[in-house]
Amino acid sequence: MGRVAAELGSSLLGLGLLFCSWGCLGSAELRAPPDKIAIIGAGIGGTASAYYLRQKFGKDVKIDLFERQEVGGRLATMKVEGQDYEAGGSVIHPLNLHMKRFVKDLGLSAAPTSSGLTGVYNGETLVFEESSWFIMNIIKLVWRYGFQSLRMHMWVEDILDKFMRIYRYQSHDYAFSSVEKLLHAVGGDDFLGMLNRTLQETLQKAGFSEKFLNEMVAPVMRVNYGQSTGISAFVGAVSLTATDSGLWAVEGGNKLVCSRLLQASKGNLISGSVMSIEEKTRSKRTGNPTKMYEVVYQTGSEVRSEFYDIVLVATPLSQKMSNITFLNFDPPIEEFHQHYQPIVTTLVKGELNSTLFSSRAKDQFGLSTVLTTDSSDLFINSIGIVSPVREEDNPQPSEDGTYVWKTFSPEVLTKQQILKLFVSYDYAVKKSWLAYPHYQPPEKCPPIILHDRLYYLNGIEFAASAMEMSAIAAHNAALLAYHRWNGHADMIDQDGLYEKLKTEL
Repeated sequence: MGRVAAELGSSLLGLGLLFCSWGCLGSAELRAPPDKIAIIGAGIGGTASAYYLRQKFGKDVKIDLFERQEVGGRLATMKVEGQDYEAGGSVIHPLNLHMKRFVKDLGLSAAPTSSGLTGVYNGETLVFEESSWFIMNIIKLVWRYGFQSLRMHMWVEDILDKFMRIYRYQSHDYAFSSVEKLLHAVGGDDFLGMLNRTLQETLQKAGFSEKFLNEMVAPVMRVNYGQSTGISAFVGAVSLTATDSGLWAVEGGNKLVCSRLLQASKGNLISGSVMSIEEKTRSKRTGNPTKMYEVVYQTGSEVRSEFYDIVLVATPLSQKMSNITFLNFDPPIEEFHQHYQPIVTTLVKGELNSTLFSSRAKDQFGLSTVLTTDSSDLFINSIGIVSPVREEDNPQPSEDGTYVWKTFSPEVLTKQQILKLFVSYDYAVKKSWLAYPHYQPPEKCPPIILHDRLYYLNGIEFAASAMEMSAIAAHNAALLAYHRWNGHADMIDQDGLYEKLKTEL
């Protein structure tokens, strides 16, 4: 089973992010690069965009990143007694090749995620408990579910195998003008179909039993996306990759990737909240009037504005998350009404009340993660022991049974609920956030191109929300902005790329 709150399987065929940094276009004429680019949001999407835009447009363009909170966005940490712990998505798949490349190129290091045994609780009993013996786990799974776990692994691997094509396309500088076109290029009509069907109906049709879906699949959806098997089949497949082995995290915290990308891009961080974007005609140094975007933002108590040639929005265009007004666009830029799912992360240092899940003596409990089924009626989606983001901060093995536990819950836990989960506790800290979209197929992903030179990254989250998906969206948006700026229509939305590139390299 996967570790608490996991990340996607995908990314870049180690060909180097500098590959074809001027477009693989031979001696094609290039237009002068833009003077200024704005990126709104300094999470993984925004900072990765800055990194890729710098590679494409060169050293002279000025890149401003606007962030009203901390660099890292939803890659955040929380403190317990002076030590930092991941607050949200905390693990990365071994095939997340963009994230792997970032870590390597930015001088960071990977840390394996702490291993432990996982159980699944249905409200009355533990319907499944991992054993420390691999062969025993196989026997248990086959005894209860037949060979459905193996079939599930093969189903996910097949999707992952197709999805990996995006890295070859991006390494050759190809871009896509919509999320749907990107997905179609890697997985054809099958992938688009997965956006429009629930995971439940897709897996039922594939012959998986109700028991397997309830006890094995739904708990993974609950821990990763705070939802169940009613989510789309595509994001469900992404979620299931979190049950693979070899998951890892960034030593010191996953958010370090964002600050290092910002540094490497030589982007200029502006601490402020963007209020509006408007297209205006300006006279440039050449004296010719040109269309530019005015970005109005608030920093402290001051309201300021700057003009930009290209703008990338790398924060969810949800009124609860970034209330940006698009002024006087013709046609008007549509409002997005997609909803984001509330989730509460609570870190508690205490001794777990294992009798809540099992009648065995606490010294025989042995599980470090408990996932829950939809029928559990428990007030949490999951609970698991977590380690600090820095390896040197890892505590010695507990002698008194106290650990730092992370819970995900739909609502803030009351003191009574914490006391139900724990025999005793020393410390509790919580973070409420809108962590990922509320998935409700059929999904329509928001457009990437909002206007001529105005791009939106976060639409990809409605296919699947994960660190790697944001990195893929960032690379795609940077390539798209570059090719559209230079009029390279032959590098956008090309059909048959898989066959075309199969013979190369």
